[in-house]
Amino acid sequence: MGSCTIPNTILLFVVLGSFLKASLGAISNDSFWLLKIQLQFNDSMGVFSNWSPSSSICTWNGIQCSDDQTRVVGMNLSNSGLSGSISPDISRLVSLQKLDLSMNYLTGLIPPELGQLQDLQELLLFSNYLSGQIPVELSHLKKLQVLRIGDNQLTGEIIESIGELTELRVLALAYCQFNGSIPSQIGNLKQLKSLNLQVNNFGGTIPKEISGCQELQDFAASNNKLEGEVPSSMGQLKSLQILNLANNTLTGSIPLELSGISILKYLNLLGNRLSGEIPLEVVQLPQLQILDLSRNNLSGNISLLDFKENKNLEALALSGNSFTGGFPKNLCSQNSSLRTVLLLGNHLSGNFPSELLKCSSLEVLDISDNNFENELPSQLDKMQSLTNLLLNNNSFSGGLPPEIGNLTNLVSLYLFDNMITGEIPTEIGKLQKLSVLYLYDTQMSGNIPNELMNCSSLSEIDFFGNHFSGPIPDTIGKLKNLVFLQLRQNDLSGPIPISLGYCKKLQTLSLGDNKLTGSLPKTFGYLTDLTLLSLYNNSFEGPLPESLSLLKNLTIINVSHNKFYGSVSPVTSSSMLSLLDLTNNSFSGPIPSELALAKNLMRIRLAHNHLNGTIPSEFGQLKDLNFLDLSSNNFTGELPSQISNCKKISHFLLSNNQFSGIVPSWLGTLNDLGELDISSNKFTGTIPHELGNCSKLLKLSLNQNMLSGQIPKELGNLTGLNVLKLQRNNLSGTIPETLGGCKKLFELRLSENTLTGSIPPELGTLTELQVILDLSTNNLTGEIPSSLSNLIKLERLNLSYNQLNGHIPQSLGTLTSLHALNLTHNHLSGKIPTTFQNFPPNSFSYNNFTCDGTSCPLTARHELSNAAAAGIVVAIVFSATVICLYLLYLMLRIWCKWKQASIADGGNGGGVVVGKDGDLSDEYWDLNKIKKKDVSVSMTSCIFNQDSMSRESSKRILV
Repeated sequence: MGSCTIPNTILLFVVLGSFLKASLGAISNDSFWLLKIQLQFNDSMGVFSNWSPSSSICTWNGIQCSDDQTRVVGMNLSNSGLSGSISPDISRLVSLQKLDLSMNYLTGLIPPELGQLQDLQELLLFSNYLSGQIPVELSHLKKLQVLRIGDNQLTGEIIESIGELTELRVLALAYCQFNGSIPSQIGNLKQLKSLNLQVNNFGGTIPKEISGCQELQDFAASNNKLEGEVPSSMGQLKSLQILNLANNTLTGSIPLELSGISILKYLNLLGNRLSGEIPLEVVQLPQLQILDLSRNNLSGNISLLDFKENKNLEALALSGNSFTGGFPKNLCSQNSSLRTVLLLGNHLSGNFPSELLKCSSLEVLDISDNNFENELPSQLDKMQSLTNLLLNNNSFSGGLPPEIGNLTNLVSLYLFDNMITGEIPTEIGKLQKLSVLYLYDTQMSGNIPNELMNCSSLSEIDFFGNHFSGPIPDTIGKLKNLVFLQLRQNDLSGPIPISLGYCKKLQTLSLGDNKLTGSLPKTFGYLTDLTLLSLYNNSFEGPLPESLSLLKNLTIINVSHNKFYGSVSPVTSSSMLSLLDLTNNSFSGPIPSELALAKNLMRIRLAHNHLNGTIPSEFGQLKDLNFLDLSSNNFTGELPSQISNCKKISHFLLSNNQFSGIVPSWLGTLNDLGELDISSNKFTGTIPHELGNCSKLLKLSLNQNMLSGQIPKELGNLTGLNVLKLQRNNLSGTIPETLGGCKKLFELRLSENTLTGSIPPELGTLTELQVILDLSTNNLTGEIPSSLSNLIKLERLNLSYNQLNGHIPQSLGTLTSLHALNLTHNHLSGKIPTTFQNFPPNSFSYNNFTCDGTSCPLTARHELSNAAAAGIVVAIVFSATVICLYLLYLMLRIWCKWKQASIADGGNGGGVVVGKDGDLSDEYWDLNKIKKKDVSVSMTSCIFNQDSMSRESSKRILV
């Protein structure tokens, strides 16, 4: 007995010793590999501070050991600020069950060696910067239950062998760059509960085999490129609670089979191309909390939808479809949980939905962009929980109910683009939480109530395009949180309140198109956050306050069409400026060179002032400048060559100044130039042929200067040119036939020069000419080319005061659009075409036409002899003398007899001295008046209508 006991004891010690040696060897082995793995990481937060061979591995940060402390089974270094790459040596931790390296800064590939971790159950690598593809070796992890590797830069396709991971519960691949299709093998994952594929580039169809995932509770594949129909087989996923397929290109109808998922809580199909009607059975899913079908092609009358079976609905979004009717039935019950209703952008109509007045829980209501009409109900205040009310872009009429003031939780109110009339109710002042108030483009009137200034949370006010009158409330400075104030296009009057300067958070101030007066308050200097200042088209006056120079964040300034005077310096100190418009004021002095410090300046408009001096050469530093308008000032000097550096300039307008020197050739290097107007200056020299390089040029106005030489043939390269004005210069030589290449010309003026030669037949190819062809007052010879008959759109033709001869081509009679014709003062002969009989005779006078009967009584030239002329003068003088003596006799007689009546008769006499018939040529057509006034102005607005300030073209432009 004893002899047997000793050997058994020895045997026990041997076994225990062997086990202890193996155990210590295993843990020692894991320690070795962990220290080696550590070397691959950059530790910015000191997570490895206690990883030391002298301490137990099971006490190291992020390490979990087995219950018997013999093996490492878990590594959790999530959100530890680690960078570097994942070491393949992690595969040496053969007992590892959970690896979490998520939310770090790791780069590189997912090591294929991780597929050797046969005990691994959870692999979490999400929210890093990993790249490459999913290693196919991961399919060897037969015990894997959670695979979350999304929010990386991974590419490629989902490996088909993913279906071999039959224990998988969670597969999260969202927010990567995966492509390809969803493999049908997904259906083999019988234990899968969550599948997240959203925000990738997956294409193809959703495999019908997904119905095999009977445990699936959450399926999200939004923001991909999935196509085809929603598989009806998804209705077999009885455990599904969340289905999110938003923002794909799915087509077809919403499958009725989805109504079989009785526990579905979240259904999001927005942003697809689904069509047809919504199955009633789907909206009546008893557990449904959120239903979003927005931005599809769905249709049908939603008044037929009945939500009586659904008591859990919290959010309904059907926006951006083609639904008709009024409002769904039974959407709000007594104990409703409904918080959000979004029906914007449909074709809904009728009155404001009375059904909504039952929704005391409703917080967000958006029924904008529909056809709702009539008055807003006074019971609006029943929706006590409302925070956001959006009714804009409908046809609501009547006044704004005073009860609106009872919605004390209201944060934003959008009523713009309706037909709301009347005044803003004073009760609005009770809305202490109101932050956004948009009433623009309605028909409201009256004063802006002082009570509105009690809404201390207001950050945005937009009253654009109404009929508000009276002053801006003096207490507006109480709105300390105001960031955006838009009162443009109203009938407001009076000065800007001094207190406005105390709205120190203000970034946008737009008061244009009103009747405001007075000077700008000095308190504007407190608005240091201001980025946009728009005061155009008012009656402000006085100099700009120097305090404006403190506003260093200003990017847009428009104070045009006012009565400001003095220096422009206060508005040129912001280096952030991108647009400056001071047009139509009385500013004087030079342009400060400091303006060029605003390197982002794109538009400078200083026209119609009294500015003088030269263009600062520093403007050449404005690389983004595309619009420079200095017209109608008193600028002098030559054009600085530095402007040639402004390669983006498209509008260069200098007309009506005193600029001199030559027209510089560097203008031809401005490849984006669309409009060049240097008319009415003192430029000399020739027209540079380099202008023919400006291929984007639409309007070229060099008229009323002292230019000489020939018209460059290179202008014919301007194939997009609409307007060419060269009149009133000293140009000579012939009209270049290359102008026939300007096929889009609809206005051509070459009058009042000394051009010679014949009219090029090529002008007849300019079939878009419409406004005028004016070659008058030159020395042109030869015949009128018959090719001009091709100008079928032409409205005015002036060839007067030349040396033209020959007959009028009969084919000109086909110009049915022609309503003004002047051929006077030439040497034309023959008969006037009968098709011109509608034009007055003085259209043809002073030529050598022959007459037949009474067809042209006034067309021949008449030369008076000296004796005849003298006789006419004597007769006129004699007649005038007799008339004057007779009138004097009458006045003396009246004075003597009826002194009171003389006053009245004297007034009548002043009205009688009017010629019976004026000069026919003046009545008919004064070409110079036309070209100076209506035509030139109208054509500018036609071609460059983006500069107009009309309501239509600048409806939501703040400047």
